[in-house]
Amino acid sequence: MPNPSVWQTPLAYLKGVGPRRAAALEEAFGLRTYEDLLWHFPRKYLDYSQITPISQAKPDQEAVFRGKLGSFRVQALPKTQRALLSTTLYDGHAWMELVWYHGWDWVQQKFTAGQEVLCIGRPILHKGTLRIAHPELLPLTPSQPAQNLLRIYPIYPLTEKLRRMHLDEKRFRNLYEELYRLTRFERPDPIPESVRHRYDLPPLPEALRALHLPTSLQEAEKALYRFKFEEFFYLQVLLLRRKYFLKTQYTAPAFTQVGPLVHEFYHKYLPFPLTEAQQRVIKEIRADMALSTPMNRLIQGDVGSGKTIVALFAALIAIGNGYQVALMAPTEVLAEQHARSFRKWLSPLGLGVGLLLSSTRAAERRRILTQLATGELPCVIGTHALFQDKVQYARLGLTIIDEQHKFGVRQRAALWEKAHPYRPHNLLLTATPIPRTLALSVYGDVDVSLIDELPPGRQPIKTLVRTEAHRREVWNLLRAELQKGRQAYIIYPLVEESEKLALKAVEEGYALVQQTFPEYKVGMIHGRLNSERKEREMQLFKMGHTHILVGTTVVEVGVDVPNATVLIVEHADRFGLSQLHQLRGRVGRGAHASYAIFMAPNDLSDTALERLKALVQYQDGFRIAEIDLKLRGPGDFLGTKQSGLPEFKVADILEDQPILRQARQAAQDLVNADPHLHRYPELLGFLGEYAARHSLELFTA
Repeated sequence: MPNPSVWQTPLAYLKGVGPRRAAALEEAFGLRTYEDLLWHFPRKYLDYSQITPISQAKPDQEAVFRGKLGSFRVQALPKTQRALLSTTLYDGHAWMELVWYHGWDWVQQKFTAGQEVLCIGRPILHKGTLRIAHPELLPLTPSQPAQNLLRIYPIYPLTEKLRRMHLDEKRFRNLYEELYRLTRFERPDPIPESVRHRYDLPPLPEALRALHLPTSLQEAEKALYRFKFEEFFYLQVLLLRRKYFLKTQYTAPAFTQVGPLVHEFYHKYLPFPLTEAQQRVIKEIRADMALSTPMNRLIQGDVGSGKTIVALFAALIAIGNGYQVALMAPTEVLAEQHARSFRKWLSPLGLGVGLLLSSTRAAERRRILTQLATGELPCVIGTHALFQDKVQYARLGLTIIDEQHKFGVRQRAALWEKAHPYRPHNLLLTATPIPRTLALSVYGDVDVSLIDELPPGRQPIKTLVRTEAHRREVWNLLRAELQKGRQAYIIYPLVEESEKLALKAVEEGYALVQQTFPEYKVGMIHGRLNSERKEREMQLFKMGHTHILVGTTVVEVGVDVPNATVLIVEHADRFGLSQLHQLRGRVGRGAHASYAIFMAPNDLSDTALERLKALVQYQDGFRIAEIDLKLRGPGDFLGTKQSGLPEFKVADILEDQPILRQARQAAQDLVNADPHLHRYPELLGFLGEYAARHSLELFTA
């Protein structure tokens, strides 16, 4: 095995690179060292082991052709400042056209008319002639005959700048050949031999060689399988060890009694009958909280499925056993909504509920902090303010985190630390339905409960997708509902690049709605309003004094106004499908028929329009989440930084589900047999680096 320090050698010292190419590789892909180059993976493979005669070329099918180049011609493109370069390829029997629309300087520098080449590309029929745009050309010379070039080619991401420096697919392969000659790709293999043997995974050096220098497509595919497996495997080992240590190293208070508060609330104050799904999940929570190992349970439920009342029962168990409860929400509006609900339900039992926000006034803040520290206040609800240094709890026994994927791992842990010396029981809530595959990957360390039943009486929501050309029809529908005494939301997207732009859009929309519906009262709510103003606007809308509420997505979750029957989302194409489904859940909460109307610009592409129409077809949040996940990818779907989900280099959570299941089983078997990884020091050391790189929590004995 080469000296480990060789892998930190700057790329400029690798034969075929040099300072200029090294600078370009760093600029393009962040590659600085031999190690970086080793882990720069191909994006696909092309089988260039066979030459296809031009007469047998099939349109839209990539192939390798051999022939001589014709003369080069530069031709101005009409109505533009640009020009294209073209030539022909003739193999002695038939010919085709080759064209470059941009970035073609390097072609003229490197190739001449009459030169024999291998040409790689995907021909199309253009005005009856075969044409390849931006083909890959490999020159044939006595020192580089065709048989030396006919092989499997890994295709790496390349830039025009790299091509101009003659770093094409062929040169990239040469770099890996040189790196292999120097190092034999010898790296320690963190995957235990027993796992490799059971799942038929090649050792790491062999897999790296097959990845970069394959002799067949089958060999490359086997190497790719290994790297997909390992990406899932490392994450699953981390998650399953976290679950194990939570249950064995941390002690939570065991709530052995259901307590009188649960019985009193259930029999005297429960505002509506619980669904069977709610009852089932409450039983699961009850069983968890009776143990001295910390509960770590995720409650998944579609919009309006009644997660909050389930969380309340968990809170009553904790309070009934003499402990405090902290409920953390991602926004002040949602925290305020929870505080209203909890106060309404707990006040008949004589229990106080504090609301702690960054905007809470100093005197009120001091009162809440004092009562939390003495144990006088049994329940507090808030945002990030709940885990600030000054907040001390007398006996924190349960944390409830709503829309928990919007909080980072460290933020959640900071709240748990407040229960020292215990670890509190932990209940996670999400109305963002997460497909089972992704839940396994992201929440492998939690137990998942599903509320898969809506309370009786919820009306189905009629969903419409309309373009700007149908604006009058939409206003007419809204007016008809307002005349029946109903209310409506009109939502504008948040503009991440500029809060000012988002505010401007809402204010302009507010003015337009006032102008269009002068006989009705219009309110406005957005993130820049202070807490009191937001609260006032929401109260006016809830009490029916405001008929139309114009705002940003601050009304996305938790707001409950049964008389609101119309939701209009402007620029719906800028939202994710799951977010639109969340917004749709703001209506349909009463006994009246409701409408969700998603507005899109007239020039929206057919693909984008079809995406929105999935909401017309499906009311099930899980089905919509699966479609959304396929369209946006897991990182964007969850918000990678918040979810703690690493970005995978080759694995795809959706496409590679069978590999994910195998990797999870392998990780489960390993952790069950040796949770401390005493027998696998190589894996343990690697996981420490992996956890640090992805900001994940590494549990150690």
